[in-house]
Parts: sequence; structure tokens; C-alpha cells
Amino acid sequence: MTRLRTAVIGVGHLGQHHARILAHLPDVELVGVVDSNPEQARLIAERFHTRAYTHYAALLRQVDAVHVVTPTIYHHEVAAAFLEAGVPVLVEKPMCRTVAEADHLIALAERAGVPLQVGHIERFNPAFEELLRRPIRPKFIEAERHGPFTGRSTDIGAVLDLMIHDLDLLLTLVGGPVARVAAVGASVFGGHEDMVNARLEFANGCIAHVTASRITRHPKRRLRVWAPEGYAGIDFVTRKLLLVQPSEEVRRWGIPLDRLDGSARARLREELFGRYLQVLHLDGDRKGDMLTAEIVHFLECVRTGRRPRVSGYDGRQALALAERVLESLRTHAWEGRADGPVGPHQLPPPAGYLFTPAQLACPQADAA
Repeated sequence: MTRLRTAVIGVGHLGQHHARILAHLPDVELVGVVDSNPEQARLIAERFHTRAYTHYAALLRQVDAVHVVTPTIYHHEVAAAFLEAGVPVLVEKPMCRTVAEADHLIALAERAGVPLQVGHIERFNPAFEELLRRPIRPKFIEAERHGPFTGRSTDIGAVLDLMIHDLDLLLTLVGGPVARVAAVGASVFGGHEDMVNARLEFANGCIAHVTASRITRHPKRRLRVWAPEGYAGIDFVTRKLLLVQPSEEVRRWGIPLDRLDGSARARLREELFGRYLQVLHLDGDRKGDMLTAEIVHFLECVRTGRRPRVSGYDGRQALALAERVLESLRTHAWEGRADGPVGPHQLPPPAGYLFTPAQLACPQADAA
């Protein structure tokens, strides 16, 4: 099999892992890595035995596929250059800064007839893959994606940095369209929004609550789904899936609570999970590395011309929904009136302090 010539544009925190995986795939030649920081480019190139560049233009005619892992503000420029040269592109999420930029990349990929894949890596999480195999029709969803402040991705806020993962997952699970969006968010560090909550109402009746924060002490990435078929809970950190469904007895007859005496109610508590509600735990932690799966899938699409699991259109739809969330939080009136504080940068003045300096000596509870 001919080795695919590849390159990684942007080899910072995430891009260096793209380079590492490509360097160890037997059917791939890592032609080069690019970074605006010459020292970082040299370090990663030496580590993975390839060439270092400080600008992507030198690689336009040298590669069969490229990974764009730059800050979001450069996604469109870099991806467009390679697509215009007829090179398949894997671009990290969010696809671009705007839907207009995303539409341009999609048009370029279609014109060139090459794959364009967006790096929504949670689509390759084994727990989510397993959920998609099940006949579930979500009607209420809660999604939480919290993490500590890293100092990275400061060119975008929590919506495009974190929440967009879950927006893509929701569109995949529920479909569309989304009829209404209501969002509230706050900027803590003075730049973009750092924490956001959104309520989404889908045209098919599904309701979703989505929360993202990048100032939480401990990471938390969870998805909980209620449906006529039962309940599904995913922990994206541990890659575990919990499924709960009513037994055949409950589906047919329900539980006649009004006819149960005290002893029967006691037994119900003991037998609820088992006899009445069946529970299945699935562990996807042993199914390999998600980034490797995503990259291998992209390279297969390059070889075969197959449509990627997360196409440019999928990335565009997640971005369009993210723009609606951002517009809603920008216009949120904190006190219910237009002449009061509005949006993530105009919070109401604090009413006071939550605790006194003397209380700092007391044991501290973990932040939510």
C-alpha cells in the first residue's frame, strides 16, 4: 500500500499528538510539521523524525492530506489553502469562526472532490458510538462539559471551545431543526464567555439543557438522555455508558402503586432496579485511543473518497447552532429589562461577599 504523505499545521498542545500518531502509523509518511513558533516546530520535528516549517505554504504540493490544528482564527485560511490545492483536510473543531467561513470550506472541498473532516472527537468515544447503535429517541437531554482553566483557546469562548462538542452530539442524536434557543453566560476573565448554559427546544419536542464551563476545578463531561425507551447516561471522561430500561412487565402493565400495601412498597424499593428497571453497564475504556480512531478514519476516507463521519456539513451545523447560542447570551438581560445589564460582560453588581476572609481558614468544599 502506498504511504500517504501527511503534515500537521500547528503542533501545540493537541497538534503534537496528531503528529505523534501519524508518525507511528505504518502506512503514513509524516512529511513535516508547521508551527509559527520555530522552536516548537523544531522540537516536534526532531521528536518524530520529520522536517520543521514555520509556514504551511511550503507543504501545499508535498502532501496527500493535512491536519489543521492551529488556533481557530487561522482554521479558514489554512484549510482553504490546502483545499484549493486539492488536498483533503482534517480541521480541528470548531470548524471556523463563522458559518460563512465554513460554507466556503465546504464549497472548496466539493469543488476539489476531496474529504473535509471536522475534529469532533467525541463522535469517536466508544460510549457514544454504542449509544448510537441503540433504538433511542431522546426527549430530554442534559449535557455538562466542565474543565479547569488551561490558558489555551483564549481566541474563542466556552461555546466554541467546549459546548460545541455537545451541540454536535445533540444534533447527531436528535437531528434538527432547533426551534428555539435561550442562553445565559458570563465572562470571568474579561475576554470571551467562560461559562454558559443553554436551553434548546427541538422541533420534534425534545428539550436539551447544555452547560459548559472552563473555570471548574475538576473536569466533568456527561450526557444524560431520557427517552420512551429508557434512560442513557454517558461519562465521556471514563468512556462508560449506563442504560436503564423498563422491564417487559412494566412496559405492559406499569406499576400499580395505589394497590400496593406497606410490605409490597418495601419490596418495590428493593426490586426496583433489577425486576422493574433493567440496568446495563458498558465500559468502552479498553477500546483504544479516540484520537487515533478519528485520524485512522480520516485517512481511510482520503484513500477511499468516502464521506467522513463528521463531515464539513456536520461541523457547519454545529457552528450554526453555536452562533445562535452566542447571539442569545449576548442579548440576555440579567434583570429582565433592556436598560439593565445585558450579555456576558455586563453582570449585575454583587450584593456582597459570600464569605469573610476569616472563613478562608476553614476547610474548603470543592467548587461545582
